[in-house]
Amino acid sequence: MADVMAQEVQMDPGVEMDHEVEMEQEVEMEEEECTFSGDSDYSDDSDFVDDVSEDELLGDLLKQKPAEPSDVNAKAIVVDGIPKVGPERLPKLSNLLHNIFGKFGTVVSSGIPKDADGKTLGYAFFDFSDANAALEAVKDKDGFKLDKAHKFRVNVVSDFTKYANVDENMEIPKKEPFNYLGNLLSFLEDENCNDQFCSMFDEGMMTGIYGNSQPEPTVIAERQRWTERNVRWSPLGAYFATVHTKGIALWGGSEFKRIQRFNHPGVIFIDFSPCEKYLVTLSQGDTPAVIIWEILNGMKKRVFTIDMSQEENLRWPIFKWSHDGKYFARGLKGVIQVYETPTMTLLDKKSISIPNISHFCWSPKSNLLAYWVAEQDQIPARVVILNIPSRTELRVKILFNVQDIRLHWHNEGRFLCVKVDRYNKTKKIHYSTFEIFHINEKQVPVDIVELKEQVQAFAWEPTGNKFCCLHGIPGYTSASFYEIKNLKVELLSTLERKSASHLFWSPAGQFIVLASVEGNNPPGILEFIDTGDMSVMHIGEHIGAGCVEWDPTGRYVVSTANYWVQKEDAAAWFWTFQGKLLRKFTRDKLILIQWRPKPPTLLSPEQVKKIKKDHKKYSKGFEAKDRLLHSRVSKEILDKRRELMDSYTEYRQKCSAQYQQDTPYRRELRNDVNTDEIECGVIDDEWTEVKVESLFSEENEVIADDKKGKE
Repeated sequence: MADVMAQEVQMDPGVEMDHEVEMEQEVEMEEEECTFSGDSDYSDDSDFVDDVSEDELLGDLLKQKPAEPSDVNAKAIVVDGIPKVGPERLPKLSNLLHNIFGKFGTVVSSGIPKDADGKTLGYAFFDFSDANAALEAVKDKDGFKLDKAHKFRVNVVSDFTKYANVDENMEIPKKEPFNYLGNLLSFLEDENCNDQFCSMFDEGMMTGIYGNSQPEPTVIAERQRWTERNVRWSPLGAYFATVHTKGIALWGGSEFKRIQRFNHPGVIFIDFSPCEKYLVTLSQGDTPAVIIWEILNGMKKRVFTIDMSQEENLRWPIFKWSHDGKYFARGLKGVIQVYETPTMTLLDKKSISIPNISHFCWSPKSNLLAYWVAEQDQIPARVVILNIPSRTELRVKILFNVQDIRLHWHNEGRFLCVKVDRYNKTKKIHYSTFEIFHINEKQVPVDIVELKEQVQAFAWEPTGNKFCCLHGIPGYTSASFYEIKNLKVELLSTLERKSASHLFWSPAGQFIVLASVEGNNPPGILEFIDTGDMSVMHIGEHIGAGCVEWDPTGRYVVSTANYWVQKEDAAAWFWTFQGKLLRKFTRDKLILIQWRPKPPTLLSPEQVKKIKKDHKKYSKGFEAKDRLLHSRVSKEILDKRRELMDSYTEYRQKCSAQYQQDTPYRRELRNDVNTDEIECGVIDDEWTEVKVESLFSEENEVIADDKKGKE
């Protein structure tokens, strides 16, 4: 391999001997010129310290110093399996290979070895300016199928030396002790089923986690400088992530101990896979990079160098995950790249070529990928539903006169709504239509809903068949509710003259909040609607609220006025699902409130239905506990009462056990008669009910005379 990579330069022996003679003559001349007087040999003292570095003396020359062989080999790759062609087809092959491998980084040099007849030998070399580019090329193109007869095998040159010098006396790695992280879902064991939320305040200097208990939140953890930039919950609520200048830290368990660290300097954004197995981080700087980590062991799985000058890389997340975390994909100019886990390699070693693609998104319940292509050169726009990994097109819909398209998957993946913004022939009037795809039906039928106005917002009911849209002029909209019945879309109701700009469905369905957030006129209006009978339950106002979020169970809603926007009245207001204001959560310079997510239930639909049916059996106990929690009594008194009640219960059980234990002794004293079983001898019919009335006092007051006296 070394003979192919570098050719040794051999000099003529005669020329080399003449060169040595000239060097000896020059040395003799220098010795004759350098004559010194005195006895000193001009050598340094034994304690002399040279404080001049090599960079200061020879900086310009050191920059020209060749790189170490190991560094060169780490930047060079060998591509085996390329076509064997003659000299006439060599330029075309060279251009093809440069197009394939040039996208990973700057190619400093390349070479395609040939035999004596000029025919290629079936492999090539590429030397990159960066070792990371070489690694990316290996991971992405190893196993790449150029055609049916040629499959690439790509390796870094340094691997040849590495595997050629493997020590035969391998030592068996020591078995690492299992690190038990504790119960990361311990918050689900709360006997009162209180949700948790995190808060950042004091301009981000303080971070707290609280339980949504009554009448006031319970402090679970509060720490100063817990994060330097931002915080985020994982999708299932197991991890709490904090962002720092040097990387990411994950916390969890009942005491929120640190579980894992990820060293990624300059990180600004993070994302989780839906299964919480992988963490994705993006850093800023001279070479922005996306790193995918494995959470449990903290290992770096894949590094992607990101070109922030491209528009598609300016939207976060850059990579979008499938519902099960098996695939993740990103869109580039004209292609979609789908990667598979855990290998983190390109699916089938090929990108999906889609010229002029605009946007794509995954189904939340299956490995279906929906994307749309904009109009171009008299070619109409189209929406495509693609199956992964087979890459078969499940459904294609052609659309005309398209200005913009938005894709909205139903939470259960049963429907896909394509919101199409159109313009008329004069290209002045804009209006919207809905293309509803029935994913689970044969041949995926499509229903069309036309509106004469432009749609401002759209949202599916998470657990049902309804959807809502806001249409009209911003600040003066109408809310229309539709339901899908028997493969047909029916209009349920339209609520007119609304100032809402955003829609927030309850995770449990049926209830929705129409909200007018910051930047709208008037701001902070919250309208709570029950879609069961289309009634407006309550209209609340939280001036300056820029964020509205439901808790995972659908029982509470929180509206937050951020300190960065609302300097004076920054606070979070907690509402019931019916719109009743429960409390105002105030912290100094509050900037963030986030509910802790919960994993999906493990109960079957039949079990959930049975629990709802038998709810009345337990409602009295729940109501009694709620009354106790909502009382104004202080927590200390409640704890004391509970302690006394527990003490009394324990004493009563002790006495009852002692009484049963003394039964033989009592029978012995009473001539073997068990007096516990002797009835009082009174028959129920002999009881007589007697009503007793008592007159305590009587007062007479004449009202008419008082009125006359006053007149």
